[in-house]
Amino acid sequence: MGDYSSETLSHIDRKFIEDLIRKGERLDGRAFDEYRNIEIEANVVPAKAEGSALVRLGDTSVVAGVKVLVGEPYPDSPDEGVTMVTAEMSPIASPLFELGPPKEDAIELARIVDRGVRESETVDTKSLCIEEGKKVYMVFADVYPLEYDGNLIDASSIAVNAALLTTKYPEMKVEDKKVVATGNIVKLPIKNIAIEHTVSKIGNRLIIDANLREEFVQDCRLTMAVDQNDNFTALQKGGGSGPISLELVDQAMGMALDNAKEIKDLINAAVKDVE
Repeated sequence: MGDYSSETLSHIDRKFIEDLIRKGERLDGRAFDEYRNIEIEANVVPAKAEGSALVRLGDTSVVAGVKVLVGEPYPDSPDEGVTMVTAEMSPIASPLFELGPPKEDAIELARIVDRGVRESETVDTKSLCIEEGKKVYMVFADVYPLEYDGNLIDASSIAVNAALLTTKYPEMKVEDKKVVATGNIVKLPIKNIAIEHTVSKIGNRLIIDANLREEFVQDCRLTMAVDQNDNFTALQKGGGSGPISLELVDQAMGMALDNAKEIKDLINAAVKDVE
């Protein structure tokens, strides 16, 4: 990206990209409803995480790792375990990212991916209970972008879900008021898989899986989580304050559904390869 700021690139690129889209074209020749090439590798860091996955989405790449710890349940859900997604954006992925505490973009990325997992009830949290009111499993999915060329949300969602599907951990029990291992290795109890699909509005047209230059000039984006039964489990607008009509929302949902099965099939194939 050189030394250009997003503001400079927006000024330079906006008219050019809008003119292309008006003519039915995109910078890289894709159709408006077409994702970039997706590659998924599961269980990439077995020594450091209970589950993991590396996703390449065009020139964007993300690794997700899952850790399973034992802790105390929340007071309002004493019989349920905990799931949480966090994200860390390092300058190694892009000069647009800065060192230091998580910035707004990292917090937003984690929140959106986390919502897709929670609202879809991806993990059976009741099965994560070891002893009600005392001990539960706590599942932390950490997202680390390695290269950034747009659409970190979808790449991270794919990586987190693939990592959760590969997660295995030592089974624990409470014995004589102590948490001890049973000697068994168990899989994470998965109830549902929902992948997030992000559609960007530029002018009066929609594109899916925007690259970085397209993101810089988008009016807004719509992220939709689609589960294994083609139900929409979460929806969030962001990426700008531009309005989006109900007609375009309906169109965006159709674009998400059209891509949902193919991406889920890629995840399942990657996970099957390491089972």
